[in-house]
Amino acid sequence: MLELAITKKLKNFSIETKFKVGEEIVVLFGPSGAGKTTILNSIAGLTNPDTGAIILNNRMLFHTKEKPVPVQKRNIGYLFQDYALFPHMTVKKNIAYAMKDEALLKKLISVIGIDHLLNSYPHQISGGEKQRVALIRALATEPEALLLDEPFSSLDDKTREECQRELLRLHAIWKIPIIMVTHDFKEAEKLGNRILRIQQGKLEK
Repeated sequence: MLELAITKKLKNFSIETKFKVGEEIVVLFGPSGAGKTTILNSIAGLTNPDTGAIILNNRMLFHTKEKPVPVQKRNIGYLFQDYALFPHMTVKKNIAYAMKDEALLKKLISVIGIDHLLNSYPHQISGGEKQRVALIRALATEPEALLLDEPFSSLDDKTREECQRELLRLHAIWKIPIIMVTHDFKEAEKLGNRILRIQQGKLEK
């Protein structure tokens, strides 16, 4: 269970949001600049809220009156919009970077089907292949929650549908809280168990 109740002042408005995520996929949906990525970054520890609390499986990750838990100790997977793969590392080294269990990594490689890419570098593979590699890298850390920031936005329709199916299949196996940001309402309806609409940092009721 991921629980969040935070405020954070941005340039043009303040984020004031509160929600809980169980073993489900929750989609943050709203226009550009609504604060969606800032919420993800706050959960991940890349930025800190001004006030509030973030709790993951009864662990306090952030509280106004306490020192925040560092990014590397939060045990949260994060799939960035640009995938953020290390360009100087092969696919194999990228996905093994934060690996906790080699058997799990081999299973993920098999399930997602990237065996043939392991010795390639990021510039040698397609956008869809980069997305799969980044997803495996995020899951190889055995995260307690997964954050996805518009993970399919740069893919063509066919590849996007394939990757969406893989995400649903992995979530059925993994059953961890997943929070995903998207601008595509059809995608939100397809993937989300719940859709949270965000407008200028606040949830619409």
